[in-house]
Amino acid sequence: MARKKVFLICTECLSRNYTLSKRSDDPVRQELNKFCPRCNKHTLHRESK
Repeated sequence: MARKKVFLICTECLSRNYTLSKRSDDPVRQELNKFCPRCNKHTLHRESK
């Protein structure tokens, strides 16, 4: 099964801060609380389209 690279985008400033890999057949979009260096705080990061 192939894996694809996805980007995590900050919901406040919309900057692409993190990358991760996931299975290509997984329909669930990732949402994680991560540190945003641009906002200088922990914010919700969502997987980009």
